[in-house]
Amino acid sequence: MVLESLFDWLFAPLLAFGDAWGIILISLLLTLFINIFYKLFTDQELMKELKKELKVLQKEMKTLKDNPERFLKVQKEAMSKNLIYMKHSMKPTLITFLPLIIIFGWMRSRFQDAGDIVTWAPNVPLFGTGLGWLGVYFFSAIFFSIITRKIMKIH
Repeated sequence: MVLESLFDWLFAPLLAFGDAWGIILISLLLTLFINIFYKLFTDQELMKELKKELKVLQKEMKTLKDNPERFLKVQKEAMSKNLIYMKHSMKPTLITFLPLIIIFGWMRSRFQDAGDIVTWAPNVPLFGTGLGWLGVYFFSAIFFSIITRKIMKIH
């Protein structure tokens, strides 16, 4: 109850634009929050270098399909680099996980009775006649994540 009141107050200016725009703007804020923490808690130079090395190893693996022994050796090295990359990206994920779960709980209780936030006329199999709050959040978060990661040069 206390957190619900806090989030209602905190996000009230965004929700004044209506449910759809409120969810889209909340998605933008949460995406910025996640990406800022990701950038602060990861060594971006190391992440960039690991990504570059992984790309080189993947290209090398494509050329080694006829040499299984060498392929396995390169694949093992790629898996090792990928594990290092994942370890470094896990810290910001763990930091942002709990706040996001709490906010998602509030969003669910706030928007569960709203029905379809974005609608379309025909009934599309598997999608129905529109998107609820979670669908709107999901697609807008992907969109904002791509843009903010490029602007913030996150690797």
